[in-house]
Amino acid sequence: MALSEMLMSGAELMVLGMGMVYLFLAMLILVMQGMSRLAARLAPETDGAAAPQPLPVRSGANDPRLVAAIVAAVGRYRSARRG
Repeated sequence: MALSEMLMSGAELMVLGMGMVYLFLAMLILVMQGMSRLAARLAPETDGAAAPQPLPVRSGANDPRLVAAIVAAVGRYRSARRG
């Protein structure tokens, strides 16, 4: 087998492989779009009022037990990394 024949076979395999990957990705995109449309159609519509509201953050009110727990956890983490 000559070098040029081997190069042509390699080029054919490369084009075939890249084409298969391209086709697979194109099919994947189409399937994902279809599933998105189906999910949007089947999901119940909700208005913004029905969504749970986040709890307000208490500013300036630090719980001393929480601060102590965080300090202890950070200290333990740092000591574990050193040794």
